[in-house]
Amino acid sequence: MENLPNCPKCNSEYTYEDGSLLVCPECGHEWSLASEGNNEDNNVIKDANGNILNDGDAVTVIKDLKVKGSSSSIKIGTKVKSIRLVPDAADGHDIECKIDGFGAMKLKSSVVKKA
Repeated sequence: MENLPNCPKCNSEYTYEDGSLLVCPECGHEWSLASEGNNEDNNVIKDANGNILNDGDAVTVIKDLKVKGSSSSIKIGTKVKSIRLVPDAADGHDIECKIDGFGAMKLKSSVVKKA
C-alpha cells in the first residue's frame, strides 16, 4: 500500500490517487501530488466552478453584488474583461478589474466564473 499524504483541508487519512490528482473522499478536496510542499500552487486562483484563472481572462459575475457608496449594483451576468489577479489579498478580493459604469473594482474569485 502506498503512503499518501493526509488531506490538507480536513486531515483525512483516506486520500487516494485519481490520475495526477489526490482526492479526499471525506471533504471532496482535490490537489496535485506535485504541489505537495510547493507554495506556488497555493497562489493559484480559481473561479466559483474551480477553473483556474489567469491575468487577462474574461469573467462573468454569477450573482448580484452591492457596491459600497453606490445606489446601484453589479448585476448577475455582467462580463468583466482583462482581469488582473492579486494572489495574497488579505481581504479575499483577489481580482482587480474595471467594470463599465463602475470603474476600478476588486472582486472575489468566488463570485465569478470564467467566460
